[in-house]
Amino acid sequence: MTSRPALDVRTVAESEFADWQRAMNIGFLREPTLPEDVLDARRAQFTAGRSTGAFDGGRCVATFRSFAQELTVVGGATVPADAVTNVTVSPTHRRRGLLSRMMERDLAAAKERGDVVATLIAAEYPIYGRYGFGPATSATEWTIDVPRTGLDPRRSGPEDGGRIDLVDGEDVRKLGPDLHERLRRRQPGAVDRDELWWRTATGEVRFHPTFREPFHAVYRSAGGEVEGMVAYTADDNWGDAKQPLNTARVKWLIAVTPAAERALWHYLCSVDWVVAVRTGWRAPDDLLPHFLPDPRAAAVTTQADWLWVRILDVVRALEARTYQAAGSLVLEVGDGAGLTGGRFRLEASADGAGSCVPTAEGADLTLDVAELATLWLGDESAVRLAALGRVREERAGAARQADALLRTSRRPWCPDIF
Repeated sequence: MTSRPALDVRTVAESEFADWQRAMNIGFLREPTLPEDVLDARRAQFTAGRSTGAFDGGRCVATFRSFAQELTVVGGATVPADAVTNVTVSPTHRRRGLLSRMMERDLAAAKERGDVVATLIAAEYPIYGRYGFGPATSATEWTIDVPRTGLDPRRSGPEDGGRIDLVDGEDVRKLGPDLHERLRRRQPGAVDRDELWWRTATGEVRFHPTFREPFHAVYRSAGGEVEGMVAYTADDNWGDAKQPLNTARVKWLIAVTPAAERALWHYLCSVDWVVAVRTGWRAPDDLLPHFLPDPRAAAVTTQADWLWVRILDVVRALEARTYQAAGSLVLEVGDGAGLTGGRFRLEASADGAGSCVPTAEGADLTLDVAELATLWLGDESAVRLAALGRVREERAGAARQADALLRTSRRPWCPDIF
């Protein structure tokens, strides 16, 4: 048998960016070679020391990148996060431990930096649990059958004194960041958007050769304040009898008031020739269906896990968020990677503040760090996880008590993909 050469896993130099980008495209089944202008645009994402590659004879065969991120937790505080993205292994080099080597390097560096968690959007479900990640938010996409909504097709705008205006990319780059900051400071699961995000979303910087400029609409309240914004595209589909059959596809919609949300969804359902609206990824308990006279006009198209979290510091993670009730719980947290496991006592006060300290007391619940991540933002139930055998009660009733402390009245939501 021919012995395989050792594979070099290392930090990628800027001079190796084109080769690294080619390997990433191959891993995601995209055209390997990018136009020079697109490649140059993508260099804006390159941060020294945060891109990793595996090399075989000088050729990049696996990719991994992380970047600094802020994640909003229950109660509105934010924690520093290590956002993981661009993870690929070429089909010729699978099952050789490359992802594990890259992940271990990155998580160790994140822990050393003081990041509280790592985050990612998982393309495949089975991969990341073995590294301590757990699905912490879910997302739902609806398709709205516009003629069935029961909305008046003659409507001309919001009925609350507000207004909707079409704007261009330059306006979005001016108005969007402040609006998004207001949203993400109150939305558990939301992450920050930097200047580059707004430039790429509006096409000022083009990461994809097939970028299509979206339409943008802004909702202003009766007082003139920007409270919502949507970006959407529409296809050009006509039936044989010259009937329009167009679908509007929402790229993103953010709003800080229910009135703004309602107005923007009603606006999308009023656009001439549009008979269906694909909503993009929303929170599973989004108000959208009930903004329509007939909620059944909004049919669930897809529902799936979305943001995955890997806790790197149990104490800081549990102290960062607020709690629904007063109480205490002792958690035995397992972490096979040795980054943050141990036994911890969580104390929540009546005002919602929490404290967490290591303890030698007997555990109430035993769980892996991945399951703790699933519970951390309030989306999952410890009782459900106990029924699935993923959480073990050491004291009867501890899972129900955990739900009383950890679960939230509205579900967490991450509006972004990264």
